[in-house]
Amino acid sequence: MQNIIIPNKKKLNETIQRMKKDGKDKLHVLSDFDRTLTQSSVNGKRIPSIIALIREEGYLSQDYVKKAYELHDIYHPIEINNKMSKKEKNIKMIEWWKKHFDLLINSGMNKDVIKDIVIKKKIPFRNGAFEFFDFLNQNNIPLVIMSATMGDMAIESLRFEEKLYSNTHVIANMLIWNKEGKAIGVKEPIIHSLNKHEIEIKSLPVYRELLKRKNIILMGDLIEDIDMISGFPYKNLIKIGFLNENIQENLEDYKKNFDIIITSDSEMDYVNELLRKIVSD
Repeated sequence: MQNIIIPNKKKLNETIQRMKKDGKDKLHVLSDFDRTLTQSSVNGKRIPSIIALIREEGYLSQDYVKKAYELHDIYHPIEINNKMSKKEKNIKMIEWWKKHFDLLINSGMNKDVIKDIVIKKKIPFRNGAFEFFDFLNQNNIPLVIMSATMGDMAIESLRFEEKLYSNTHVIANMLIWNKEGKAIGVKEPIIHSLNKHEIEIKSLPVYRELLKRKNIILMGDLIEDIDMISGFPYKNLIKIGFLNENIQENLEDYKKNFDIIITSDSEMDYVNELLRKIVSD
């Protein structure tokens, strides 16, 4: 299949066979949201993040835009600074997100912003994602979405497409709303791209069920997304990396960290085929 890279086919096939033998009742899926379940670009144009959409498309005040860019200019260089320790970067990323959420709230963030972005499909799902959601639901396989995005946006996007099934559990940054639909706070803990190893799946009501399902398919677009599995006593694991950009520069690192690499913002056909292979009798 085009745009699919498998660094170690023998190892992958052996893991698939073990999962297949255990059956679907021992399986769950752990996935990032942005640029994993959603597209990274459309017609060659990169899709902005949710925060960038809110910032650049005039949903809030000009003062918000100015201050949001100021925060970006301060903290983004830290985010991409590979010379800083993870611990130092983690502290600064939490600081950035807290300041940005305070800015959103003070700038009048409201549910109408989320509704407009969702209805206009400004963050489209990856081709094959709906089939993916349907298959997991039909086979009662839990899907845990762990993301640094705004969880309210992820949930509303799934609900709008009628894919917010009971088997789906979202761990993300959730705003607190008042009766008028205005944001008044954010729930702890705050999640960013570098601290997913600290977010405990144990807090989920479904955790006991997940402990019975120690075979995991993990999906993400960043190498740091592998940290989502930290602390979970899995039995078998297949890691799928969506390498959307700068493929040649990043491919070797992705080969070292993922069992399957899907490049160039491709569809989810291979993932769906993999699921059918594991679940089929």
